[in-house]
Amino acid sequence: MNCPRLVRLAMVALIPAAISLGIASVQAQTPAASPPATPAPAATPAPAPAAPPAPAASPSAAPSTPPAAAETPAAPPAVAPVQTADPFGDQITLTPKTVVIVRGTASWDSAFDTLIESFRSLSALLDKQGIKPAGNSMIVYTSTDDAGFTFLAEIPVEQDPKNLTKDMSIGKSPDGKALKFVHRGSYDNMDNTYEAITNHLDDKKLEAKDTFIEEYITDPLKTAEDKLVINVYVPLK
Repeated sequence: MNCPRLVRLAMVALIPAAISLGIASVQAQTPAASPPATPAPAATPAPAPAAPPAPAASPSAAPSTPPAAAETPAAPPAVAPVQTADPFGDQITLTPKTVVIVRGTASWDSAFDTLIESFRSLSALLDKQGIKPAGNSMIVYTSTDDAGFTFLAEIPVEQDPKNLTKDMSIGKSPDGKALKFVHRGSYDNMDNTYEAITNHLDDKKLEAKDTFIEEYITDPLKTAEDKLVINVYVPLK
C-alpha cells in the first residue's frame, strides 16, 4: 500500500473546508452595515474535488514499493505411513513354481554358511547360462535332528538350465495350504521365531507337516545377515 500518496490525497480534501472556515471567521469580525442589507443566502461549500487518479505506471518502471505477496498457507505436516504388523500365522495357499534345486546337509553350527554356499552355486549356474531368477530363493527343510538337517535350496526359473551337477535337479516348489510368518534379523535368531511358531500351533491346535519353508525376501548373497527378511511357511496337514 502506498501510504504517502494516501496522506497527500487526504490533505487535498481538507483544503476547501479550511478556506470556508477562514471566510466565515472574517465575516464574523467585520461590523454590520446600517441599515443591514438582506443577507445573501449562505454559499454552499463546494464539494471537495475528487483526487485525480494516479498515473498508470510505465511498464518499464519498477514500482517503488512491491505489493505484498499473498501468504501461502502452510502445508499440513506429512502423515507418517502406518506401520502394519508382519503376518503371523496367516493362512495362505502356496502355488507351485518351477525351480532349480540343489540338495544338501548342514550342521547347526555352520547352517547359514552352508545355505549361502548352496545359493551361490545355484546363482553361478544361472548367471553362466544367462538365466534370471523368476522369484525369491527358498530353503525347504526335509528333515532335522539334534546334529543338523537336510534341505533343498531352490531358486524359481522360467527356463530349465543345463549342465546340472549331480546334486542339482529341476522340480517344483511346495504347494498347498500353509501358515505364513515373518522373521526379521539374523539367521542365528531364527530360534526365537520358530519357538513363537510352535507356541502358535499349540494354541490353535493345528497340525503341521514334517517340513517347513523359508523364502528369502532379501537376497541372502547381498544383504547383511542382521538385515534379512525371511518368510517362513508351515504347511498344514
